[in-house]
Amino acid sequence: MTSSTSTRLLRALPVLLAMVAPIGCTVGPNFTRPKPALPPQWSSQSTAPAAQSASRVNSSAAELAPWWDQFKDPQLSSLIQRSRTSNLDVRQAVLRISEARTERDVTAAGLWPSVSVNASYSRSRFSDSTYTGKLFSSFGSFNVPGLPAVTVPNPYNQYQLGFGASWEIDLFGRLRRSIEASNADVEASTEDHRAVLISLDSDVARTYVDLRGAQLRKSVTEASLATEREVLELTSDRQAAGLTTDLDVADAAAQVKTTEAQLPQLELQITQDMNQLAKLMALDPEALRGELADAHPVPPVPPQIPIGLPADLARRRPDIREAEQKLHAATARVGVAVADLFPRLTLSAQGGVQSEGPGKLLDWASRFGSIGPTFEVPIFDRGRWVTVKLQDIRAQEAALAYAQTVLAALHEVENALAAYRADQERRAELAGAVDQSRDALDLARQRYMSGITNFLVVLDAERTLQQNDQSLAESITSVSADLVALYRTLGGAPTGGDESQ
Repeated sequence: MTSSTSTRLLRALPVLLAMVAPIGCTVGPNFTRPKPALPPQWSSQSTAPAAQSASRVNSSAAELAPWWDQFKDPQLSSLIQRSRTSNLDVRQAVLRISEARTERDVTAAGLWPSVSVNASYSRSRFSDSTYTGKLFSSFGSFNVPGLPAVTVPNPYNQYQLGFGASWEIDLFGRLRRSIEASNADVEASTEDHRAVLISLDSDVARTYVDLRGAQLRKSVTEASLATEREVLELTSDRQAAGLTTDLDVADAAAQVKTTEAQLPQLELQITQDMNQLAKLMALDPEALRGELADAHPVPPVPPQIPIGLPADLARRRPDIREAEQKLHAATARVGVAVADLFPRLTLSAQGGVQSEGPGKLLDWASRFGSIGPTFEVPIFDRGRWVTVKLQDIRAQEAALAYAQTVLAALHEVENALAAYRADQERRAELAGAVDQSRDALDLARQRYMSGITNFLVVLDAERTLQQNDQSLAESITSVSADLVALYRTLGGAPTGGDESQ
C-alpha cells in the first residue's frame, strides 16, 4: 500500500464514521416495565383486629426502615446492625454486585476500538524438493542492467514491528443491547444483595426471639418446678403425720422429676439459638453466651403496625424488583440475538515495518500496511435464527417468573397477616386459661389440705397449669416471631450496607 493511498484512506475515515453514525439503530423488542395486577387492599379477614388484640395492622404507609427498632429492644437492634457488616452471605452478595459490574464493563468495552502492537522474528527456508524452493535456489542473486543487484536468499530472516487496530461499528445495536442486558444484571445483583440483607435481618430477629422464648419457657418451667417441690414437701409432711399415703408422695415426686427432665432440652435450645446467632454474625460458637446468657423478655410487639397497600410490594420487595430486572435482561438479549441476524461493519487497520535484518527496520522502504472496512452480511446461518427463538423463550420464562414472584409475595403477606392475627387471639385465650388454671390449683390445694379431695386432683391441676403456662410462653414467642415474618414478607427496607465494595 502506497503512502498516498494510506493518506487518502485516513482522511476518508472521519467521513465514513460520520456517514455510519446516523444510520445506527437498535433492533429487537424494547423493555416495558410490567404492571402486575394487584388487589387494592389486603383481605379484610387478615387485617381484622383480633379479639383482645394488643397490636393491630393498618394500611398506612409502611414504616420498615429499620423495622427491628419497633420492638424497642436495644440488644436486638445491635445484633442486626453488627451482623450486617460481618455476615458471610452479605459479603458474597456484595462481591456478586462487583462481579456483575465488571462483566458489564467487559461488555461495554466492545464499543471501543481494540489496538495491539507486535514484534516478531523468523528464519525460514524453502525446501529444494519443491518448485518454490528450486526457484529460489536457482535464482540466488542476479543483476538487471541499471538496477541494484537483487539477492534471493534461501534460507532467509524476517524481522517485523507492527500494529493492528479494529473497531466494530454497532450498526444495529448488538453491543448496545448487550450492555443493556448487563446493566439489568447489575441491578438484579443489587436487588439480590438487598434480599440477602432482608433475609439476614429476619433470621437474626427470629433466632433472637426464639432464644428469649426458650429462656421464658425455662423460667416458667423453673417456677412450676418450685411449686411442685413445695407440693412434694407438703405431701411428705402429711405422709409423715399419717394424713396421706406413700402413693401421693410418689406421685408428687414423679411430677417433680418429669418437670426437671424438661430443663436439659430447654438448655439445648438456648445453646443452639446462641450458636445460630454467632453463625449469622460469622463468629465462633459460644462467642455470644456472655452477652446473651441473662434472660430478657421476648421483644414485645408495637400497638400499631402500618403495612401499606399491596401495590407497594412491587416497588419495595427486592425479589420482585430482581425478577423485573431479570426480565429486562432477557428482553435485551432477544435484541442481541436479532441484531446478530443483521450485517456487521468492522473498521480495521494494520501496518508496521519488515526487513531481513534489524538494521533496515527503520528504513522508509521497510514499511507495510493496510486499512479498510469489512462488511459482513450473514446469508444463511440457522443457528442465529434458532438463537432468536431461544432468547424469546427465555424472555417468556422470565415474564412468568416475575408473575409467579408477585403472586407468591401476595400469598406470603396474606399468610403472615393471618398467622399474626390468629396467634394474637390464641395468646389472649391462653392468658385467660393460665389465670383460671392458677385459681384451680389454689383451690385444689386448699381442698386437699382440708381432706375434701384426693391428691390426684392437685396433680391434675398442676399439670394443667404447667401446660397452659408453657403454651402461653410459646404463644408470646410466636406472636413476636410472626411480626418478624410479616416485616420480612413486606420487604423491610434494607438500609445500610455498602454495595460499592
